[in-house]
Amino acid sequence: MAEPEKRGAVPTRSEIADKYKWRLEDIYPNQEAWDKEAAEVGPLVEQLTALAGHLAESAETLCKAFQLSDQINERATRLLNYAHRKKDENNANSTYQALADRAMALLIQAESARAFFVPEVLQIPEDRIRTFLEEDEGLRLYKFILEDMFRHKPHVLSAAEERLLAMAGEMAETPSEIFTMFNDADTRFPMVKDEDGSEVELTHGRYSRLMESTKRDVRKGAFEALYGTYRKHINTLAATYAANVKKDIFYARARKYNSSREAALDDDNVPTSVYDNLIAAVHEALPTLHKYMELRKRVLGLDELHMYDLYTPLVPDLKLTIPYEEAVETVKAAIQPLGEDYVKHASEGLASGWVDVFETQGKASGAYSAGVYGVHPFILLNYQERLNDMFTLAHELGHAMHSYYSSHAQPFVYAHYTIFVAEVASTCNEALLLHHLLQTTDDKMKRAYLLNHQLEGIRATLIRQTMFAEFEKLAHDYAMQGGALTPDWLMETYYGLNQTYYGAACHVDKDIEIEWARIPHFYNAFYVYKYATGISAATALSQKILEEGQPAVERYLTFLKSGGSDYPINQLKAAGVDMTSPEPVRTTLKLFGERLEEFSKLLES
Repeated sequence: MAEPEKRGAVPTRSEIADKYKWRLEDIYPNQEAWDKEAAEVGPLVEQLTALAGHLAESAETLCKAFQLSDQINERATRLLNYAHRKKDENNANSTYQALADRAMALLIQAESARAFFVPEVLQIPEDRIRTFLEEDEGLRLYKFILEDMFRHKPHVLSAAEERLLAMAGEMAETPSEIFTMFNDADTRFPMVKDEDGSEVELTHGRYSRLMESTKRDVRKGAFEALYGTYRKHINTLAATYAANVKKDIFYARARKYNSSREAALDDDNVPTSVYDNLIAAVHEALPTLHKYMELRKRVLGLDELHMYDLYTPLVPDLKLTIPYEEAVETVKAAIQPLGEDYVKHASEGLASGWVDVFETQGKASGAYSAGVYGVHPFILLNYQERLNDMFTLAHELGHAMHSYYSSHAQPFVYAHYTIFVAEVASTCNEALLLHHLLQTTDDKMKRAYLLNHQLEGIRATLIRQTMFAEFEKLAHDYAMQGGALTPDWLMETYYGLNQTYYGAACHVDKDIEIEWARIPHFYNAFYVYKYATGISAATALSQKILEEGQPAVERYLTFLKSGGSDYPINQLKAAGVDMTSPEPVRTTLKLFGERLEEFSKLLES
């Protein structure tokens, strides 16, 4: 067995050589081992629930409760990880569908068992907690966790009120569920023309591909068909989104926050000034985006640049074929600036069962990395030998190395990093790969393609996500002040933002006023800004690594090893990036301007 054939039917898993598969037996050697550990969760849950009502009795009891909670969570997440990885190998396999269901039931059981924990801890006077920490060495491990619990105490309600909020939780998810059902299950888009002139049914997946078409009538047709469909349901979608915003405001007010934005950011202990600085820094750089729009219009030879012209490539797709082994060697060369230790462990992981490489029948689509504490990370790919696939490998390896260092340096309770920093290591790897490729090519078109890749990455991940973040801020602020989120208000506000961001060089089509209605992330409020801060932190860190060398590498590795042992702002600051300042965002936008200038010269020379 070897690599799958380049053409023909998608291979079955048995047709792929073992060296291209992840090694899940590193988690459990067989089903019996999984069943054995699953059976151990129940007794641990019983031991923990027996401590309910007794946490204040002694430091020893409180420490025991923390340790039991960790043991339960570690086992439950390992069981779930194995079950989901097996299921993702072939989603049609009913055995592992059932195993995933069993694992999720165990995790829910574990979470339910710990429900009493935080409210009961917060009933213990803080001075008594301080005494406990002095008395019990084992409890000192949980000092940061305890401090964070008490940091949230002003926003924790009475037991009866907390029960009411918990009971309302399922109801509060209704707007999101309605949107998901509308968007993914009930909505049918019309037939449109594809690149070949054939009639195809428009879908979410096909829309992205059609918007990259070199044929303008194909792009325009898909654009108008998509937004025409959403416009027919605009009153329902506005009411659904408004209900979700009202839910956010209700919980913020119930928990005594000044705004729903403050409540959302407080989970990571991120000040709202970080959000405001991001928006302000991007606004400063909008003239550079406008220059990019002017260049796009010139290169495409258009009298007028429309919103459906923003995604078609400015450089013809490079028909590069990059075998997986070549991609691995290129990525390993690109990460050399991160030092011997990083490269050594990454190389060992890539060669020893971390990665599931090729597409097979029933395998989960896309790509991801999943850390398993006490084992190693696992990376799922569907490698197709394209340049983008090599960037995906570098990206997921970044996630995996973050998990590797965190789990080796931290106890279980602090081994998992927050979403705020989750994209930093992965995007840093991509930046290093791009730097390496630019340093090692003299081919004009390849260099232009790579520069365009980076420009589009910054535009989509930093600038566009910041526009989304600004829309969320405006909508929540307006509703908090008593304003009604009517279809007209939402459309006018969103259209105005697009005019501001894309400038006079772009004709902002009327249909774009409805784009907010199709963004699933808006139902997880104040999340998208983390994409923008993540790419900014990663870009600033990669530049420091390339410019400063070893001192910057050591700070970066310390960051990777810190897991969840501190607040993300503090972790990034120790790595050399202060996200309370707009400078990391400005650094990335400055790079955007420099890349644009070089790209423009290449295309117009």
